[in-house]
This record gives sequence, structure tokens and C-alpha cells, in this order.
Amino acid sequence: MSASILKFLHTNMKAHHACLLIWRPARALSSVSPCVMSHAKPPSPVSINKQNTCGKEVWGLQCIEPLVRSVEENPEPVPTTVKGTIPAWVRGSLLRNGPGKFEFGNQHFNHWFDGMALMHRFQITNGHVTYSSRFLRSDSYNSNSEMNRIVSSEFGTLALPDPCKNLFQRFLSRFEMTSTSYNIIRVPPGQDSPSDTLHGAKLLCSITPVHKNRPSYYHSFAMSKNYVVFIEQSVKMDLFKIMTCKMRGKNISDGIYWDPNQETLFHLVDKHTGKVSPVKYHTRALATFHQINAFEQDDFLIVDMCCSDDGQAINNYSIQNLRKSGEDLDKVYNSMSSNFPRRFVLPLNITSKTPQGQNLNTRSNSSATAVCLNKHEVFCTFEDLHGDDLLDYGGMEFPQIHYDRCNTRPYRYFYGCGFRHLVGDSLIKMDLEGKKLKVWCQPGYYPSEPIFVPSPNAEEEDDGIILSVVLTPTQDKSTFLLVLDAKNFEELGRAEVPVNIPYGFHGIFNSST
Repeated sequence: MSASILKFLHTNMKAHHACLLIWRPARALSSVSPCVMSHAKPPSPVSINKQNTCGKEVWGLQCIEPLVRSVEENPEPVPTTVKGTIPAWVRGSLLRNGPGKFEFGNQHFNHWFDGMALMHRFQITNGHVTYSSRFLRSDSYNSNSEMNRIVSSEFGTLALPDPCKNLFQRFLSRFEMTSTSYNIIRVPPGQDSPSDTLHGAKLLCSITPVHKNRPSYYHSFAMSKNYVVFIEQSVKMDLFKIMTCKMRGKNISDGIYWDPNQETLFHLVDKHTGKVSPVKYHTRALATFHQINAFEQDDFLIVDMCCSDDGQAINNYSIQNLRKSGEDLDKVYNSMSSNFPRRFVLPLNITSKTPQGQNLNTRSNSSATAVCLNKHEVFCTFEDLHGDDLLDYGGMEFPQIHYDRCNTRPYRYFYGCGFRHLVGDSLIKMDLEGKKLKVWCQPGYYPSEPIFVPSPNAEEEDDGIILSVVLTPTQDKSTFLLVLDAKNFEELGRAEVPVNIPYGFHGIFNSST
């Protein structure tokens, strides 16, 4: 199994009654389970030139090829060297995933999402940290290892022949080219063993795509207390191209494309009844990977997410691009649209009597709009959840909140990575009161998705720490686990890991207290 599939599963299974969204055909033949502190300008040597629709162009980017190299697993705990202080109350494991192996024999994967999944564990006890890692023994990993070559096709890599069809191929072999739907599956919270993850899962609803043979690509979706919010974005999947990719000698990714003429739709589903709202909320063409939060307040559903105005980035994250240097690397980055945090305000009580042609968003201090076109259509524009200073950090991705306290509720703070590179190169804390930010960044260091860990008996929303794995391409075996005070964003300590770790995707902290 590739790292991208693990990333998808992690993203969508956090809630108490999680919902798993599976795109599949309506006529399936069988079922499938498929440092600088706040407001400081970015440091040299990167020079920033004119602003464009993608944010700000940068030149002189550092080569990050070492961050996307294959590594060996470390199944036995490796001691780290702690500098500074890790609070004694932090007890548990930071678990992370991401690609860790990019070739078998003399064959290599083409896309970042294709790499074999490497699971990481940082065990924290009494201010001490150990590190261990292990490759997921998926069918793809085992088959590739046995043959010492790539025998299973992945998102961006076509394997010929492909005798042991991977998840994508098994999925595609089970339907007729008739119609498609987005199926939302309710997953119960309890499980008796690790193998019972989807035990008791039931279909909540099915949503018909706007274009049945060209449904949207999706990575995750939002949930409020009472609604599932599925975002049918303008990144599309050409099913004919995907189904015929092998005979055409193309990758699955060849069937993924950006359609700037296709509006983005928000579909609302009642979490309790499975009823899909007949009201569709439209906005201009957008691309999104991650949502920040969603909550209901004053008859509105507020949806906050990181999104961009161009959805071509998914196909730009090839291994070849990530390993470029000099002007070639700069051109790749500057061709991509940055992601920014934005808020949509969706009015819930739309009827035939709802006034048309006027902004229904009556929330104070909100610049988002929602205009009713008819009883089934509302057109929305977003509010920026940032000031102009975020442009200096390349926008934001990998958003996180104080999940236990703020998920599906009004909140004040969120955290993420700034992207003045193809991977995160800074950590950002955003305060929605005034849209002010605090930043941690050091030249040549690339932090991972920030994970918020609340302190015991926390009184305020940002009482706690931030954990992030920081890499550098210029020094061998120089990874460290960074610990920040979440309130002031100052470094408390770091645990230096004497092994090389590739840049990864997502993580979660499991407390042992």
C-alpha cells in the first residue's frame, strides 16, 4: 500500500463516529474497502520577487533531494539526544506516516504518493525520546520486495506486467462504466482489535457527481456536529482514461486533471439520517486537500479549509520535480498555486421563501458572502483567514487545531506549515482574532505537520505544545523532533535523531496518561 492511501485513511477517521468516504461506481459487481518569531520576514538566501496569483515567486530554492530518498527501517528503538527541555507531562507516542522507499531493484516510482509507506514512532517518556520505524508490509510492498522490482501500479507509476493488482486496480476491475457515486460510510468508534477498524461500517448515503463519468478527486472532507460536508472540487478524474491507462501505457495520474471552468460544490449530509440536502452551495473553481474545522452557529454552517485557485499541484509532485535543483526547481515551485486558509459561511435554512439576490451572511465581521439563486442553489464567496503577511511564507497547509476541545466547535487558533518550498519550510500559528500569526522557521530546515498536544488541565485553547519532525537536506542523520510552546511559539527543546528520515505526510499523538 502506498503512503497516499494511509494518509487518506488517517485524515478521515478522527471523529467519535467517523465517516469514511469511498468513491465507487453505482453498479459495482462486488464491494470494495478501499528561528524567526512572529511577524519576521523569511530569512535569506531566498529572494522574493513580485506577487502573482500563486502568492509570491521565489528564486534560489535549496535542493531537497535528500528528503525524498529511500531509507532503511529502524524497528528497534533508537535513543535520541535531548537539548533543552521536553515537559515531563508529555507522555505518549507521536505516530507519523509517509513514503520511505522509492525504488525496488533498478526500477523507481515516479510520484511522491507512490512510495512505500513507512510508519514512524517517537516515544516520549519523562523528558526522554526514542525513535523507531517500520515499513508497512502491504501486498504491494511484499510483492515488490519478493520480485525486487515494481510489480504493482501506483498513482503515478505504471508497472508492466502487473500480476498482483494493487488497491487501485482491484477497485477499477469491479465496475461497469455506467454511473458513479460518492459513498459515505459510517464507521463506529469502538474496536476490539486492530483488525476491526471497519467492523460494523454502514452506508450513510450516496451522492451523485455533477458529471457521472468525471467525478471529483478528493482527499478528505469536513464534518460538523450534525453534517458531513463533501466538497466536490474542480480537480476531476477522467474515468475512461483511468480505466484504459494500462492499455495506453499511461499512469493513473494521467486521468486526473484540473477543470477551471467547473464550479466547486458543497454537499451537506445529515449525519444522523443520511439525508442529502437538496440545496447545493456553489463557489468558483477551487482545489482543496485539507479542511481546518467546521461548526454550526446561528443557523449557519462555517467551513474553514486550506485551498488554492489552481488544482494542478497534485501532478507536479513527481519524484523528478522534488529532486530538481537550481532554476529548474524554482520554475516548478513558481508554476504552482499556493494554498491559503479560507472560510465559507453556508446558510442552513434555505426555502422557497428565502430572499434571492442578496447576501444572506449576517454574521458580524465576516466578509464571506452567500447569495441565494433559487431554493436549491446558493453561490458563496470566501473570507480569507489570514493577513497579507502569510504571503511571505507561501501560504499554509497541513492545518491542525486543538482537536479534542475545538473539533466541530467555534475556535480561535489553528496551526500549519508555511510553504515557501515544495515541502513545508516553517511552522505557523494563526490567531483568528485579528488574523495574526506567529512563526517558527530556520534557514535550511523543513518541519512536518504540527501536532498540538494539550497540557494537563488546560484552561485556554492554546495551553499545550506543538510537536513537529524537522529535517535538513544539508546534514546527514540530523533529524530532530521539535517541541514548541503552543502559546508563544518559542522552542522548549528538541530530540535529535541519529537517523535519516524522509519528509512525510500526517501524524497523530497518542497519549499514554
